[in-house]
Amino acid sequence: MVPLKSKISNSPLLHNKLCLFSGPKLSIFSSLTNKAEGRHNLSIFIFLNIDGIFTRQYLKRFIRSADKYFMVGYNVIFYILTEDFYNLPYLELGPLRSFKTLVILDRDYNEDSILRIMKNMKSKIIHHIQYEVNFLFTMAVNQVFKKEFGVETLGQSVAQLHSWWYFKTPRDFPYERRVKSAAFIPFGKGDFYYHSGIIGGTSSNALTFIKQYLKGIANDSTNKLDSSYEGHLNKYFLINKPTRVLSPEYNWNPKFKTPPQIKHIKVAWLP
Repeated sequence: MVPLKSKISNSPLLHNKLCLFSGPKLSIFSSLTNKAEGRHNLSIFIFLNIDGIFTRQYLKRFIRSADKYFMVGYNVIFYILTEDFYNLPYLELGPLRSFKTLVILDRDYNEDSILRIMKNMKSKIIHHIQYEVNFLFTMAVNQVFKKEFGVETLGQSVAQLHSWWYFKTPRDFPYERRVKSAAFIPFGKGDFYYHSGIIGGTSSNALTFIKQYLKGIANDSTNKLDSSYEGHLNKYFLINKPTRVLSPEYNWNPKFKTPPQIKHIKVAWLP
């Protein structure tokens, strides 16, 4: 086990987190105005496939905790990309909080849900969001904010350390090991294992990642491979080092025993 500080000592932040994630049901982006550093729009983009109480409860719990702890004192806009506008739950937001609903395009239900999300994210960023915001963050909706999540988490490219794999060695990481895959990482390479639950950065960096992901998926499809989204994410960050690395405190699974290195749980992961 490596001490928390030494393992992320090359990161500008120790207690930061920003998020990008595409879950089986939805994804999230956020938007904010930073009074201290000028005007910054952080967009939370939410993909919703509302098909039951399970998803609706996760969304309401996420929004309730984000309203209390996410970018307190700043204008936050939640972008909700949904297939069913009329089935969204009632969302009560506090001051400086609002949301926009965007309809999902190309509803091919035979296509992988994450691939569909990424295609729609690309379209929305290109045609809308890049003109409204400077920073984008996506988060898995099955998370709950426990403490303040502030503007110290801003960066050109933000990655989230995986709370489980953080205490393992790189050789044990579940990287994609098949040579023909675009997500392939050989043994002996890689420093961290990143969680797909939280990713962030500028519009241009978000687009770069999405394009690389879509290119990688196309390559794998040609080779009859099906690599995971998180596998492609880790390959991307191996080549394109993030400018912010967020400690496991921002994505901690409460089912794990909390080690002494974890002082404050900022965000709880609810698998």
